[in-house]
Order: sequence, then C-alpha cells, then structure tokens
Amino acid sequence: MAKRRNNRNTTSTNGATVGYEPQLWQMADALCGSMDAAEYKHVVLGLIFLKYISDAFEEHHRKLEAERSEGADPEDPDEYRAEGIFWAPPEARWERLKQNARQPNIGQIVDEAMEAVERDNPPGPVCRRRGAGRGRQAV
Repeated sequence: MAKRRNNRNTTSTNGATVGYEPQLWQMADALCGSMDAAEYKHVVLGLIFLKYISDAFEEHHRKLEAERSEGADPEDPDEYRAEGIFWAPPEARWERLKQNARQPNIGQIVDEAMEAVERDNPPGPVCRRRGAGRGRQAV
C-alpha cells in the first residue's frame, strides 16, 4: 500500500488558501484510523454528497427567501426540483449535521439524513440530470 505524503500545505493548486485544510486532514486521519478503508470511502463519499446537495440547496433557499414577496416558498420541495436541485429536508441539512457532529450518535444522524434525502427525492428529472440513467443508479 502506498504511503500518503504528509504534505499538509494550506495552499491549493490555484494558490488560494481556504484555511481549514489542517482540520480536514486531522478529522480524516481520526476517522480513517477507526474503520476499514472500504467502509471509510462510503462514509466520506456520503458526507461529500450531503455537503454538495446542502450547498446547492442553501444557495437556492437564499434566492427563494429573497423572492418570497413574489410568491416563492423556500420550504416547497417543488421549487428545488424545478431547478434540478435536490430537496434537503430539515434533518439532512448540513447545518444540522454540523451542530450534531460531536454527538455520540452522529453516525445514526448521518444515516437518517441520507434516508431523508432518498425518501424526499424520488427518482426522476433531478436524478437523471445528476447521472442516473446512463448506467448509474439514481441517488
């Protein structure tokens, strides 16, 4: 097995410094040390997925909040589906996951978040735009 280089420079390849890379490496090392690599990749990919859909959701949510006077409803899942954005139910939103990150049942909370996303985003146009239907399963 190849060794990972211990290069934890906070500068990305484009020269930008985001500032939280050392903490990410520390968390990844702590998480990896307690589980099998095969399991680790599923946990990490699931968290990346939740963060990705939550970021897209939050961006659109802010836009809908600004358009509330024009009839937009930031808590209507169809507002998101119409734009090809996954609906993030309250229990699957990144802010909630962050608030519970140090709880002993965080694994269960993440599992419930994934189940809520799957439950509230039936296969359809959003999933097809995200890669399903081309030999891949819908998320």
